[in-house]
Amino acid sequence: MKIAVLERNSVGTDIDVTCFEDFGEVAYYRNTVAADTAEKVKDVDIIIANKAPMNEETLKDAPNVKLICEFATGFDNIDLEYCKKRGIKVANVKDYSTAAVAQHTFALALYLLEHLPHYDTYVKDGAYGAQDRFSNFDLPFTELAGKTWGIIGMGNIGRMVAKIATAFGCKVIFHSVTGKSTCTEYEQVSKDELLAQSDILSLHCPLSDLTRDFIDKEALSRMKKSALLINVARGPVVNNTDLYEALESGEIAAAGLDVLEKEPIAADNPLGKIWDSNKLIITPHMAWASVEARERLVNEVYKNVEAFLKGEDRNIIV
Repeated sequence: MKIAVLERNSVGTDIDVTCFEDFGEVAYYRNTVAADTAEKVKDVDIIIANKAPMNEETLKDAPNVKLICEFATGFDNIDLEYCKKRGIKVANVKDYSTAAVAQHTFALALYLLEHLPHYDTYVKDGAYGAQDRFSNFDLPFTELAGKTWGIIGMGNIGRMVAKIATAFGCKVIFHSVTGKSTCTEYEQVSKDELLAQSDILSLHCPLSDLTRDFIDKEALSRMKKSALLINVARGPVVNNTDLYEALESGEIAAAGLDVLEKEPIAADNPLGKIWDSNKLIITPHMAWASVEARERLVNEVYKNVEAFLKGEDRNIIV
């Protein structure tokens, strides 16, 4: 059995992935871009990928491929119809990063809510040591208690965020983009109500035709000027140009982003112009990547391969 791990470094070099050698001969690649994909998979039976494109162009000369495993939950990089036609099974991993993403959601929100970059700089620049009083709070900050926390995407991550927000004393409301949510623990509202009522709005939805540009100029104009926007979902759910304009004009107070329309950040993304970390914090798509989450991810992919070789379906998408 020949296995290609196309984006070995996507799970971090601190995580051991040699477990896949239990199944056969393994080729490890630090990273793989579209132009290199076909050559790397032409002789393999199993592909372990993350962002590398899996479609007719990259797989047509790889007759032995029987299974593609995602080092991820999302599978936007895979042409499922083509794989189905070829009889190639596709497996992903769910819920491995729920705790990590929920934790990062609050890290971003609290960083912005309490103006932590301002106060950290105030101390380190010497201003605090030079003053004659014990405290400083020149940028007023507020409590989460009593705030309305709005959520788009009430899956496992959204529910954990809702639970934590409730523990902080927030009222939680949510909007179902599809209208098919079965969640009854929290109040479901329309999009307009969500935008108008939310003091903090966090995004935890998948990217689809329904959610692309879901937060655009019009949506941002309906939010409170004091609102915080947190996106730990997918970059294109938020129109980055419209968000830039909303932040610059004061349409909303601040935003915390772990995802962008193009990743890594493109040179022409206007959000890169905002250096005020009290207004905008961007992290490099790392909310999912706690050590524990990455260890779970590798272990789950291992189990997916193991099940496939036993003739069992585990986390199979097609």
